[in-house]
Amino acid sequence: MKTKFWFVFFFFFSITLIGYSQTATVRGVILNEDNAPVSNVNIKTGLTGTQSNENGFFIIKIPANQDVEIEFTHLSHKKIVSTFHLKNGEDYEFNPIMNNTTEQIATVIISSNNEKEIEGITTLKPETIRKIPGANAGVENLLMTLPGVSNNNELSTQYAVRGGNYDENLVYVNGIQVYRPFLIRSGQQEGLSFVNTDLVQNVDFSAGGFQAKYGDKLSSVLDITYKTPYQFEANADLSLLGGSVSVEGISNDSKFSGIVGLRYRDNSLLVNAKETETNFNPKFADAQTFLTYRFSDKFQLSFLGNASINKYNYQPQARQTNFGTLTDPRALIIFYEGQEKDEYQTYFGAFKGDYFVNDNLELNFIASTYHTTEEEYFDILAQYRLGEVNTNIGDENLGEVEFSEGIGSQLNHGRNDLDALITNIEQKGNLKIGDNHFEWSLKYTNEDIRDRLVEWETIDSAGFSIRPPKTTPVNEQPYIPYEGPLAMFQNVRKTNHTEINRLQAYAQWSKRAKLGTSDVWYNAGVRVHNWNVSGKGIASSNQTVVSPRAQFTIKPNWQKDMLFRIAGGLYYQPPFYRELRDSTGTVQPNVKAQKSFHVVLGNDYSFKMWDRPFKLTTEAYYKKLTDVNPYTIENVRIRYRANNNAEAYAYGLDMRLNGEFVPGTESWFSFGYLKTEESINQRGYISRPTDQRLKFAALFQDYVPNIPSMKMYLNLVYNTGLPGGSPSYADPYQYQNRLPDYKRADVGFQFVLVDENKQFNSGWKKPFKELSFGFEIYNIFDVQNSITNTWVRDVYSKRQYAVPNYLTPRVFNVRTRMRF
Repeated sequence: MKTKFWFVFFFFFSITLIGYSQTATVRGVILNEDNAPVSNVNIKTGLTGTQSNENGFFIIKIPANQDVEIEFTHLSHKKIVSTFHLKNGEDYEFNPIMNNTTEQIATVIISSNNEKEIEGITTLKPETIRKIPGANAGVENLLMTLPGVSNNNELSTQYAVRGGNYDENLVYVNGIQVYRPFLIRSGQQEGLSFVNTDLVQNVDFSAGGFQAKYGDKLSSVLDITYKTPYQFEANADLSLLGGSVSVEGISNDSKFSGIVGLRYRDNSLLVNAKETETNFNPKFADAQTFLTYRFSDKFQLSFLGNASINKYNYQPQARQTNFGTLTDPRALIIFYEGQEKDEYQTYFGAFKGDYFVNDNLELNFIASTYHTTEEEYFDILAQYRLGEVNTNIGDENLGEVEFSEGIGSQLNHGRNDLDALITNIEQKGNLKIGDNHFEWSLKYTNEDIRDRLVEWETIDSAGFSIRPPKTTPVNEQPYIPYEGPLAMFQNVRKTNHTEINRLQAYAQWSKRAKLGTSDVWYNAGVRVHNWNVSGKGIASSNQTVVSPRAQFTIKPNWQKDMLFRIAGGLYYQPPFYRELRDSTGTVQPNVKAQKSFHVVLGNDYSFKMWDRPFKLTTEAYYKKLTDVNPYTIENVRIRYRANNNAEAYAYGLDMRLNGEFVPGTESWFSFGYLKTEESINQRGYISRPTDQRLKFAALFQDYVPNIPSMKMYLNLVYNTGLPGGSPSYADPYQYQNRLPDYKRADVGFQFVLVDENKQFNSGWKKPFKELSFGFEIYNIFDVQNSITNTWVRDVYSKRQYAVPNYLTPRVFNVRTRMRF
């Protein structure tokens, strides 16, 4: 049963800059010497005060950008005095330990030399992620506003970084690598991202030059940390696209904590707005949980679990696409028969044990299993007419096809099944000796994949069957009678059972030191990755790669707050199953790891403007890639050639200016320039499928003057066109067509009834810690963006027409958020 939530509100808004008090937040858990929570601790700064609850938790607001002294007092313990200097909007965790003998005095200063900025990692606030509008809202939606990150399909959560493809990005949740379904071919089939934003506590993202402690991929790292609850809380987020609920809590003895989230999504609102008339019945749902039990102050065990069921029933009926120019308008009319039924069921479970040997040594043990069963079944007959359009204004047949230049049909059949089981066992360590910091890991992975691929396509034009491209003899009908055998335009049939065993290890060293009067940080590490491919009818193959990496950061003792860093090394991407399978479905076990020499130069410049904090981040990068495995992208489906017959390069410049353009809120503007090309079989360099040359993006938050409860969130993205406008079977050296530029603006308005600054002690609003209502407009300017072309041929003139497949138009959505 399809469930929708209808809330309709009318807003009048205006955007103006006004003054707003600048604050930061200090929160944490107060413990005693026995590691037990201390309740009723008095916490005071100036005229502001609070108390810790029964679990020892406290939260207090303090003025930002100045030294603030906080006192922690309790009748049974010695006083603690700490001085903080936090940036506006900073949320800092401070967990003091109160004892009976020693008074503690500490100073905490948060500045541009914190660990994440040193590593070149961008940190995103979970609250911003949850509020920013988007057709597929979440972490990936916010990544699209960062420089170097692109995705020209708002229905997809996949993204490309600095010339890489969707398979070149690492994703971790609480230090555990997570995976995506294999058979997804279009954005509207995806449904939900793995990451549940209601459960997120911290988001870190690196677009390149990352340390050895992260895995073997060529492009980026997304490192998610889920919450460890400190009190009971419930959240709900409801809209016309579905909803999510989450519940979190902690036991009275503070040993057991847990958070559970449920999500449901229905893309009908977006898909039904497209030009193809369909019967569309999707069901995307998942349940996630993160549980932690503290056996002692030295050992804790956590469990991360996910169960996801995605059902996609798609029955197209008709479509009309008008294209061409004002002087030469064209239209494609299609009538469909048949349907597509897909189902993806994924289950993920991971145990992680953390053993704190002492203050300087921590050991981690991880065991995880990922299981996915996927079905992709379709039989769709498309009968089309291609012709000239009536452009006579006032004519009753305006916009209709008057003369047909092409008539034909296309039948697509698929029966694809995949069953994959991936198991990981890993031991990690973290040791500090003085100023030296050592990290290491040893990991074993087993990938057991069973795959059946059955796809064929027949094309008929004006009653004449179209033979596969690049085959002999050529069908020259209707000019020359053809007497050869008929053949399907595309035909793939293959069954594989593949097993991949991997052994990975890394070790890295970090140190903070002084170079004259400047602060410097060193990092050096190396990864080793061995893998073996075997299976039914597959000759066993064994390979090993070694990946050294290094970083150097310096913060000069200048009057201006500047930070410089350089990072680089050899990055390898050992092939995953999809990279081993060629266009015929055959597994090629000898495919090598793609190799990239990568160097990144970065600078962070923190400054004040309008007496508010800002930061300009600039990164220039260069990649030299060898043993490249060429591929094509159609919508979001990647098909590899499963060989290493290409070399490539990528270079570019990324810039982001973020800060308080409006007091009390964070916004940013991004710019990216990228050029990436490849040479296949030494034929010369051409653009890679992800050659996104220019990118502009902005995320802007504001509120109405004198009505600060009325919030506005704006998400803008402009990307130049990708080289994806050619037929999938075409020789890329003959077709270098580019899609049109991608332009999109999403805006959201929320009226906040309850938040942390506006609480109620009576009435119907009393139970809420947060409550807001609003609406969102996706693609506010109704731009016709396209992700692929449908190629239609005129059998008489032998001419082919590229008919754009448009993405979603302007869509209106209503949304409410609440927290208890």
